[in-house]
Amino acid sequence: MAEPDIETLLHDIETLRAEVTAGAEAATRRWQDWIQRDDFAPSAQNFGQYLALRRHDIRPLQRQLMRFGLSSLGRAESRVMPAIESITHLLRAAAGHDAFTPVPAADFFAGEARIAARSDAIFGPLSPHGPVRLLVTLPSSAAEDAGFLLRLAELGAEAVRINCAHDDEAAWEKMIAHVEAAATATGQRMKIFMDLAGPKIRTGAPRDRKGLKRVAAGDELAITLPGRLDEAPKSLAAIECTLPEALEAAEVGQRIFLDDGKLGTRVARREDWGIVVEVGTCPEKGYKLKAEKGINFPETDFDTPALTEDDRAALRFVARHADAVEFSFVQSVADVEALQEALAAERPDDWQALGLVLKIETSRAVRNLPDMLVRAAGRQPTAIMIARGDLAVEIGFARLAEMQEEILWLCEAAQIPVIWATQVLESYLKTGTPSRGEMTDAAMAARAECVMLNKGPYLFEAMQELDQLLGRMNEHMAKKTSLLRPLRSW
Repeated sequence: MAEPDIETLLHDIETLRAEVTAGAEAATRRWQDWIQRDDFAPSAQNFGQYLALRRHDIRPLQRQLMRFGLSSLGRAESRVMPAIESITHLLRAAAGHDAFTPVPAADFFAGEARIAARSDAIFGPLSPHGPVRLLVTLPSSAAEDAGFLLRLAELGAEAVRINCAHDDEAAWEKMIAHVEAAATATGQRMKIFMDLAGPKIRTGAPRDRKGLKRVAAGDELAITLPGRLDEAPKSLAAIECTLPEALEAAEVGQRIFLDDGKLGTRVARREDWGIVVEVGTCPEKGYKLKAEKGINFPETDFDTPALTEDDRAALRFVARHADAVEFSFVQSVADVEALQEALAAERPDDWQALGLVLKIETSRAVRNLPDMLVRAAGRQPTAIMIARGDLAVEIGFARLAEMQEEILWLCEAAQIPVIWATQVLESYLKTGTPSRGEMTDAAMAARAECVMLNKGPYLFEAMQELDQLLGRMNEHMAKKTSLLRPLRSW
């Protein structure tokens, strides 16, 4: 087969351009009523173009573009049409059709500028500590320890996270007062992110019978509706599920995980009082059933509002004190609409100034991410949190690395910032010594705009280590682009 010439390649890229344009127009027409912020309109257009582009397998075209010394479109996320236009202009000039006219630099790099500006808007200006912003989860003790917040500000944390699943308004008020005091002392005012708890899918108390609190591979386990633990057969270990909607929707053969995936099961049969599951994976010595552990239903479709009554009660405080709201368990456009309506009711004059962080932690959220993202960012400053703990259990650990990449690409195409979250430097935070794997994982966070660190006795040391690591990585990469600084190791 003859290799493509310039004219063939030009035809292929112009065909791709037409198909991307048509696909993007269909998407943006569907989104147009959601976009109330004029500055997001060009981002939505680029996002639609990217989604249209990625419906094609352009790998053969990429190889030919590389052979002719042209961009392979492999880093076109934030500038889909400018990248395609640049290639088209070069090919037309090479074929003798037109004089070459480059795409203006301001147009070509406009997406990068928008991501930077939106990062400033939602996280605050980048402090001198390092190239990636830090979001730090506050422990309960931060309510009584003003020095803790002062030290965070001194180390350059751009934002703090208050988890509304813990403590109460009195404690939150004290934490916020310490943030303001630290800002006065240092000149570094950390943004306040408040995390709505969302619907709790948890285990209730296990049945208290000797010998029936631990299960092993091959065992059957009863998972019951709330209040119906005693109806399960006495021969089975049994535990409650706190969310009836999830249990009632579970079907035979579907997977259910407990405790961050430590216990993996499949539904064997349904009963009036709940379900019986067969244990597939668990620790070598068996798994001891415990209350208040998370349950994941990755293959079960059930409708439960992401915004609970407890969240609505917390929102009265959050809307008046937070700089940004973190939305847990968000799974659909309807969820985003419900939260934005609630914010509008609490702060009718300026709710759209509040930041919104969509936490992507379920399979359904992944499927609905494009529409949720546009609905959110079309009305207020928005970021995406890759909540890798629950997400890994939901989609499978083998798919997590692939999916976190895809989410990064989608967000870059929509020109909004990303928070890299869950278990970043977890061993370091707990023990003061990092593992090799988690250092490599943390290095990859340089592609996000913000990294979230959880609490731990070695938090301050971990922050400084992370700053050094990300500072080094920042010399080598910008999002997906490798930066070829001089190598000094040889």
